[in-house]
Parts: sequence; structure tokens; C-alpha cells
Amino acid sequence: MDFQTTLKVKQQIIDEALDKYLPKEPSPQNNIFEAMRYSVFAGGKRLRPILMLAACEFAGGETERVLPFACAIEMIHTYSLIHDDLPAMDNDDYRRGKLTNHKVFGEGIAILAGDGLLNYAYELMLQSILQHPSQSQNATAAMYEIARASGVYGMIGGQVVDLDSEKKQIDSITLDFIHNYKTGALFIAAIRSGAILAGTEPETLKHLTSYAENIGLGFQITDDILDIIGDEKKLGKKVGSDQENQKATYPAFHGLNHSFERVNDLFQKGLAAIEHYGEKAQFFMDMAHYLVKREY
Repeated sequence: MDFQTTLKVKQQIIDEALDKYLPKEPSPQNNIFEAMRYSVFAGGKRLRPILMLAACEFAGGETERVLPFACAIEMIHTYSLIHDDLPAMDNDDYRRGKLTNHKVFGEGIAILAGDGLLNYAYELMLQSILQHPSQSQNATAAMYEIARASGVYGMIGGQVVDLDSEKKQIDSITLDFIHNYKTGALFIAAIRSGAILAGTEPETLKHLTSYAENIGLGFQITDDILDIIGDEKKLGKKVGSDQENQKATYPAFHGLNHSFERVNDLFQKGLAAIEHYGEKAQFFMDMAHYLVKREY
């Protein structure tokens, strides 16, 4: 299969698993189930869970074993988007071309939907660990990767510094911190946890980590660029919001030309980390093109 076909197949696998795992039974708290499912199924590309599946397969693991963890990381990512869109954060009305969660369900339910997705992600992973006790060591290590990348030493830490940096002059070290933690951390965790679940060797994990670090940062800088010169219809969200909110971005700090150069440099470094695996690494190489060479 070509890359686009493989991507669609993996997206379908993730979507079917998410539909299976996410609660939907009639109950007094049905409103929260609807709000959680609304944002999860609002058109996400499933990049992080797909990278986790690919890393697991790359290291010789089984798709079925990694699915609960892949769905969990997508739930965590979605919770972060729900909260990021709130008036107290980025105050966005649209996400992926649809009204944001708080515009549909109200701020209170949106906050709880994000909380619900975060908590349910850990329920899902712990349930899987309890069901497969013989594989609990690798599974617990994978869960730790996801937990740390999602928390104050990862995504949340990056979001805090991002908020603190609004309307301020910052240095390049702070800018890199924001991007590496707010966005890059979950990309790295997705790939590392997938490989860990498969019981990969340390050297392979090292190479995959290097790939993830470079591609994750390249992905975020590309997002910064698209917020300036991207097509709103293709992006499914308003462009120019970073500048409007005086966010710390690469183009604002370094200019567009340097930002393009930085993306290309990160792209090449990401490929260099895995190209010696040859055809085995083809999906990751194609994914790098897909992530950091998106249409401007």
C-alpha cells in the first residue's frame, strides 16, 4: 500500500477502537459522554496514535496490544485541545472546521469533557495493564512515558510557559521550550511508548526518539507558519490567531524565511536518525514529509 492508503487504514483502526472504548450508554451523565465524543470525532488526523502503532509495528509488536494506549494518547491530545480553545486560554470558536466544544456544550461541560477524557485515558491504560499482567513491565513503562509527556514536565509545562509568554519579549531558548514541550512531548511519547510496548532494544529506541524530537518540533513550526500564510478552509480554523493573541511563535521571533530553513533542517535530521533502517523505516520517512512539508 502507498502511504496515503496506509494512513487511512490506520486512521480507521484508531477510529473504530475509539468508538468502541468511549462510553455512549444512556445514563444520567450522558451529556458528558456526548461532549467527549463530539471533540474526539470532530475530524482529527489521529497522528499521535498512528505514530504509536507504527513504532510498535516497527519494533515487532502487535497492533491489538497497543490500541488502548494509542486511543488513550488521542484522548489526552483531544482534552488538551478542548481546554486550549476555552476563553481563558486561546478563546477559539472553531476547531477542525467545527464549533469548539464550549460553543456547543457550554464552558462548564467543556471543562469537564476535557477532564473526563484525561481521566478515562488512564482508566483505559490501567485496564489493559491489569488484563495482561505478564506484559505489565513494558506497559507500565509506556504509560509513564505518556503521563510525563502530558503533565507539568511535558505538554502542560509548555502550555504554562506559552501563556506566561503572551505579549512579552522572550528569548529563543524559551521559544524552543514552548514548542518542544507543548507539542513535541506527545509526539515523542507516542513513538517511544509504542516501541516500548513492543519491547524494543535501547539503540532502536534512541533512533526513534531522535526522529520524534526533530519531526515534532518541525510539525509545530510548520503550524506557526500556517497560522500566517495558511488557507483557513484547508486548516479548518482561523488563521492569524497567534499574532492576534501575541503568541510566541517562530515566524514572530525569527521571521518566515528562517522558520522555513529551520523546518527543513529538522526534517533532514529526523530522516537521518532512521534512514539506515531502509525500507523498514519507509512509513516514518513518508510521515515526516506529511507532517513538516504540509501545503502552505
